Amino acid sequence: QVQLVESGGGLVQAGDSLRLSCASSGRTFSSTTMAWFRQTPGKEREFVAALTWNSGPTSYAYYSDSVQGRFTVSTNIFKNALVLQMNSLKPEDTAVYTCAAVQGTFYNADTSNNNLYRYWGQGTQVTVLS
Repeated sequence: QVQLVESGGGLVQAGDSLRLSCASSGRTFSSTTMAWFRQTPGKEREFVAALTWNSGPTSYAYYSDSVQGRFTVSTNIFKNALVLQMNSLKPEDTAVYTCAAVQGTFYNADTSNNNLYRYWGQGTQVTVLS
């Protein structure tokens, strides 16, 4: 069993920054793929960023075109938290941001498919004012 809890959301002005965290508890996997998705009312869930790793030291990060260059995804040293640093926020970034995870290493476009992920958090609201 894996539990994911997001934090760090809030209301900010355009151009501001926010740092979201996803803390995982329960079982820990040596090979894991974790991701951030976001969703607004009336829209489909949108992939934001993902990070995948195995028992080795190398990890791979992936970003949607809409956040590339503005957002950065990372983990802590124990790989039990996923962080999304969001810079230069825009009103269109407003959404509920949700963390997801699955056991195993997946790459490239596979990481953007929300059906890949087994574990999901409850989400944290990000609101960006113009």
